[in-house]
Amino acid sequence: MLYVKKLSGEIIPYDESSLRGSLQKSGANDEQIETVMEEINKILYDGILTGLLYEKAFELLRNLRHSYAARYSLKKALRDLGPEGYYFEKWVTKLFQTQGFHAVSGQTLQGEAVKHEIDVVASKDDRLVLCECKFRNDVDAKISVTTPMYFLSRFNDLKNLEFEYFGKVMKPTDGYMVTNAYMTSDSIAFAEKYGIQLISWDYPEKLNIKQLVDDYKFYPVTCLTNLTEDERNILLEKNCILIKDIFSNPLLLDHFKFDEERKKVIFEEVNDLVI
Repeated sequence: MLYVKKLSGEIIPYDESSLRGSLQKSGANDEQIETVMEEINKILYDGILTGLLYEKAFELLRNLRHSYAARYSLKKALRDLGPEGYYFEKWVTKLFQTQGFHAVSGQTLQGEAVKHEIDVVASKDDRLVLCECKFRNDVDAKISVTTPMYFLSRFNDLKNLEFEYFGKVMKPTDGYMVTNAYMTSDSIAFAEKYGIQLISWDYPEKLNIKQLVDDYKFYPVTCLTNLTEDERNILLEKNCILIKDIFSNPLLLDHFKFDEERKKVIFEEVNDLVI
């Protein structure tokens, strides 16, 4: 049995089926996946860093089709919405809006005891949602049980008060925590007990971040493999958070003065990820 070494230093068994699953989600077909796996097998050795496997798979997918590499890099792309998580909060706000909510980020609400910084406030029908965004830069970061405990105390300080948002006066009805990381089993158990809605990288099973991005084509601009890091950051500064934003408003790229050939390549990747 081969073992691989994670960035944290943890050594785990190499899971070929997990890698294959990630390649399938990239959009590559069976023949292309076999080609990638053959090349990966050539560099495998006991104790290889998982980061090296990721980089090799990314390179191979990008050589096949840029959009394959973009989908494959989703987890990293979400981490690139940092470093402090400001743009992740913007991304979550748009996620609520896609679900039919009115939503706004960066709010300060006065509770019964103290003021609270609320990352996202969203409203739909008779629901007023307070959402805590937990952004993590670490590849394998997990949200411990103390985080939903702390959020529950904040929500309880606000839930009996009325707030006016989007033309309605309501009391908070739902507390959400959204993270690009993983949740510990204790975090999940605590949240389920006290009615906190969790959305993480892989939880819940059918409404996790991976699934939502696939279902709603909700790829952040940091997925784009045909833009440099500086170019992606400029788009974020212009509040262009989603690849969909470029699809809807191609003029967002005019700032860069790209030649026609570069534009063509970028829009091909954009179209692949949105349509």
